[in-house]
Amino acid sequence: MAQVLESPLPYNFPVLGQDPAALFPMPDCNGITLEEATIDQLQDAMGEGQLTSVQIALCYLQRISQTQGYVNAVLELNPDFLTIASSLDVLRAAGTILGPLHGIPFLIKDNIASKDKMETTAGSWALLGSVVPRDAFVVSQLRKAGAVLMGKATLSEWADMRSSNYSEGYSARGGQARSPYNLTLNPGGSSSGSAGAVAANLVMLALGTETDGSVINPAERNALVGIKPTVGLTSRAGVIPESEHQDSVGTFARTVRDAVYALDAIYGVDPRDNYTLAQEGKTPASGYTEFLTNKDALKDTTFGIPWQSFWVYAPPEQQTALLGIVAEIEAAGATIVNGTELKDYETIVSPDGWNWDYGTTRGYPNESEFSVVKVDFYNNIKAYLAELENTDIRSLEDIVQYNNDNIGTEGGMPGIQPAFASGQDDFLASLETQGVMDSTYHQALTFTQTSTRALGIDYALTHYQADPLSALLVPPDVGQTYQIAAQAGYPVITLPAGINRTTSMPFGLALMGTAWSEAQLVRCASAVEDLGMRSGGKWGRTRPGWGGYMKRNVPVLNL
Repeated sequence: MAQVLESPLPYNFPVLGQDPAALFPMPDCNGITLEEATIDQLQDAMGEGQLTSVQIALCYLQRISQTQGYVNAVLELNPDFLTIASSLDVLRAAGTILGPLHGIPFLIKDNIASKDKMETTAGSWALLGSVVPRDAFVVSQLRKAGAVLMGKATLSEWADMRSSNYSEGYSARGGQARSPYNLTLNPGGSSSGSAGAVAANLVMLALGTETDGSVINPAERNALVGIKPTVGLTSRAGVIPESEHQDSVGTFARTVRDAVYALDAIYGVDPRDNYTLAQEGKTPASGYTEFLTNKDALKDTTFGIPWQSFWVYAPPEQQTALLGIVAEIEAAGATIVNGTELKDYETIVSPDGWNWDYGTTRGYPNESEFSVVKVDFYNNIKAYLAELENTDIRSLEDIVQYNNDNIGTEGGMPGIQPAFASGQDDFLASLETQGVMDSTYHQALTFTQTSTRALGIDYALTHYQADPLSALLVPPDVGQTYQIAAQAGYPVITLPAGINRTTSMPFGLALMGTAWSEAQLVRCASAVEDLGMRSGGKWGRTRPGWGGYMKRNVPVLNL
């Protein structure tokens, strides 16, 4: 098995007082500017013989070394990445191009299996040395598309399932992932390293997973495009699970086009995940790239603003900035419909931020998302562990016991490991259910799905106009937005929108749709992105500023 990266000294060690934004310039790659490059630009450079896949991979390796001591985004390097890149260069020289991702490096979150010399552990020492039966479906699809797997990204341990009070982006095996925008603040989780790596230009794209916010949250906190697909569009086979009803594999990139290239590679029907069977007849045969467009498409677009459902919870500075963007979208020809609320928003949307046990908080565990997730996890993790070799970890009971036996590193009890302040209380809540799908479970599943689908997002999209809205525009820094979409299993795309002047952390503007509406969301998101690019840089992606680069706030327990 490959060794864990040990956070080497950066390529350019900082000098006290030096401008943080100038600390980490990315060296040119054989004369080509790799920093903030797009996939199309790299393909052009390779097609013209200016770069090879091997050269690109080596330049990214240099960038990882340069920044690893700060963002800690890469948990493990693939020892075979140069061999893979070289084989793809041979194919290119012979005239075979596998697609737009041919020769392009990417990372995957460390809860996504790869059948190679790397580990798959969800950041926990408990699964170190375990052997997976095969590549996760999404990994095999990216390999077929010619992408180069550079390694595994750091994450919140067990994808945020283990604890209710914890440090986002921390795992015992990987340490603390940090955002290159402000190294002292919450980097967004649980796909923290995946997002931080793309934001810091360590790779072109990355995969993450979301049960409730774990793609959208880190994407918007790292000024990235994040696509969280409809549950069932991307296979979860080979992914360490949380809930079969909500888990989804999504993509991170710096542009909509690049994120869609990755989505096109990974979606599809997989016999090992029966949820993917539902996509037949609902997805484009030739991919979502054909739906990419420009700002002119906004003239035929209608967006809803669910103000009381979500917008009211956004900080005033964000409201002002995002409403300015909405005004530009409207000026470009889009129709904006205000007050397109979820029918039951007063019941299902937490007024106090993200809370996946909000039903229980209100006194109704049979209306709680967590009542579903904690039962699903008990059963789904057992099914995943059953296929592993070379491990004694076969159940949640085994995981809990391991964390207790290794309390110093894994923090099995509260107050021992600072990153796991509440110990493993969510694991214990799941353990208590024994996976029994009782009446509370079934009632909670029915309630959450109905209230967020027919009486929620679908209601907001269809109730206020004769024709359905194109999408809902929502502030993704408000955790309740992606929480509602997560319960529904519906897609969200977030776009970079601006930077908080006080914290230097990015925030986004997200588009939310109904099931299987990715084509419409890609069309709308690419149009909005194009408008932003033509707005003179007033909004959109801003490069990292490396705030707090001289500080060591680990773990990151503050927002």
